[in-house]
Amino acid sequence: MPQYEEGATGASTAVADPVPNHRLGIATWVIAFARFLVVLDGTIMIVALPSIQSALKISPSELNWVINAYSLTFGGLMLIAGRVGDVYGRKRVFSVGLVLFGAASLLGGLAPTGGALIVFRAVQGIGAAIATPGALSLLVATFPEGKPRTRALGLYGGMTGLASVMGLILGGVLTTYAGWRWVLLVNVPVIIGVLLGVNALDEGEPAEQAKIDIPGAITATLGAGSLVYAVDRVGEHGWSDAMVVGCLIASAVLLVAFVVIQRTGRTPMIPREVVSDRGRVGANIVTLLMATGSFATYFFLTLYMQQVLGYSALRTGLMYLPLAVGFGIAAGGVGPRLLARTSEKAALSLALALAAAGTAWFSFLTAHSSVYGMMMPASLVTGLGLGATVVVSTGIGVRGIDSSEAGIGSALLTAGSQIGGALGLAGLATVAVTTTRHAAKGTALSDALVHGYTAGFKIAVGLFLLGIVVSLLTITPFVRPRGSAAQQPR
Repeated sequence: MPQYEEGATGASTAVADPVPNHRLGIATWVIAFARFLVVLDGTIMIVALPSIQSALKISPSELNWVINAYSLTFGGLMLIAGRVGDVYGRKRVFSVGLVLFGAASLLGGLAPTGGALIVFRAVQGIGAAIATPGALSLLVATFPEGKPRTRALGLYGGMTGLASVMGLILGGVLTTYAGWRWVLLVNVPVIIGVLLGVNALDEGEPAEQAKIDIPGAITATLGAGSLVYAVDRVGEHGWSDAMVVGCLIASAVLLVAFVVIQRTGRTPMIPREVVSDRGRVGANIVTLLMATGSFATYFFLTLYMQQVLGYSALRTGLMYLPLAVGFGIAAGGVGPRLLARTSEKAALSLALALAAAGTAWFSFLTAHSSVYGMMMPASLVTGLGLGATVVVSTGIGVRGIDSSEAGIGSALLTAGSQIGGALGLAGLATVAVTTTRHAAKGTALSDALVHGYTAGFKIAVGLFLLGIVVSLLTITPFVRPRGSAAQQPR
């Protein structure tokens, strides 16, 4: 429990009790590994998709749902899961989510059919949604303000970006040497290890008089799901398809209803205090835009290497090493230093500019591009930009949030990341398929495929540039409301 002392203005401010260093060390790695696993599973399946399709006889139209089933339940249920943790206890809910995630990983690794795999991937996403808000809120509650929390947030943000890239590498290695089922089964022993360290975490303060906003949860989840399903279906059936039109209309109605509920309800899922700061809102928008562009970029690069260059799953995974190195450098040094030496607005804008530059480099790929002269340097620059963006946007997204509301605050960031990833895979894949179909009429298949992929890269660049505009318009220095008893920001 934190102690309180009188400030210069007479308002009481929270002062965290000292925490033993060894306990902080355990807590750091518990949170880091939990975060690493749930993000890893958003991308680890991508390199394994061709093997999964061949083994389980999944149709091309269903293949995206091996990824999207996870992303959709993960992102769609994130908000209600964050509030559940605030109400019923973060360590308890965190542990339940990890157990469900591990069980679904085991069952998914043993799935006999494509339909069963998709179902277990959806359940996996539910477990990730339950566990993830608790991870960041437990971090806020466990680590005292200042350098300890800054370092922990840097590691948390770094794990977020690094895991998305390492998923591509590990997916290739495991698929080649152990079989695609091990991209899921490998989670089980790690989950057991994480659960053994949960007691090192601090529960934090409960949210006062918090309740679960059931109408808000239903409208948010169904609205996001309808949107992703509609965009995914466009690639095969076109925009005039009745189901596509119906889902788009349903999505618009449900999401508008969600906004109305949040503005007028007595116990909204997203407390008004959480979204009262423009900078936090901007960081969440940037996170969604970045995820939309980056997930699609990974998807197109994987297809380019396997379908155009003819790489094996192992070589494809290893080709992501420069991207992983860029993420690691950004998380370990570039991101935190940007925050320390420049304004938050400048740091986020520069990080997004690096991501846009690297992705724009990919848009010049051809069927005969040089691996060392183009692929690897473009991957390094993209990794630096995306890694720094994750670290900076995470820091801004949770700045000034009281520990009692940390669950829902962190849930917003992760929901944006997962929903953005699902939209990126569905929407940009549709653009790529359509472009490839038109290009195939007068060119070789490999060239037509590259036309489609580079069209997707260009849209991803546009999303990163839009993120810069959002950051310039929304990120302002944080000013704590007078009399607030919340912990001071970084």
